[in-house]
Amino acid sequence: MTHPYGNSGRVTVPGPRSASPQAPAQEYPIGRQARYIAYALLALIGAVVGLAGTFVQPLWVPGGLLLALGGLGALCCGGRVLTGTRAGAAVPALGWFLMLMVAQAPRPEGDFLLEASLGSYVFLLGGMLIGVICATVRTLPRLPASPSSR
Repeated sequence: MTHPYGNSGRVTVPGPRSASPQAPAQEYPIGRQARYIAYALLALIGAVVGLAGTFVQPLWVPGGLLLALGGLGALCCGGRVLTGTRAGAAVPALGWFLMLMVAQAPRPEGDFLLEASLGSYVFLLGGMLIGVICATVRTLPRLPASPSSR
C-alpha cells in the first residue's frame, strides 16, 4: 500500500491535465468597427434620452421621473449587451450626462431646462447612479457572437 505523502513526507500534487478546461476567450457580439460606430450612436441616443428626460420628468410626477430614468437604464443595459463591453453602458450615460450639463446651464435670456427642484436632483443623481451601476455590474446576458465577427 502506498502512502499519500510518499517517502519524503510531502504531499505530491499531480500536474494539470492536457484536457483540463480552459477559460473561454472573450467574444464580442459585433466586430471592432461596428462596435465603434455603435459607441458613437449610443452617445448620440444617450444625449437624446437626456434631452427627452428633461422635458418628461417634470410633467408627470413621479411617473415622468421613473419613465426618464427607466429609459436611461434600458439604453445603458442594451448598449452593454449589444457591444459586449462595459464601455457600451458607460458611453450612453456619458452622452446623457453631457446633455444634462448643457440643459442645466443658464442662457443669456435667463432660461434653463432643469429647474432647481427635488425631481431634477433625483433625475440627475439617479441617472448617474444607473449609469455607474450598468457600467460596473459584473455580468449581463450576452448576445451570441455572429459568425462574421470572428
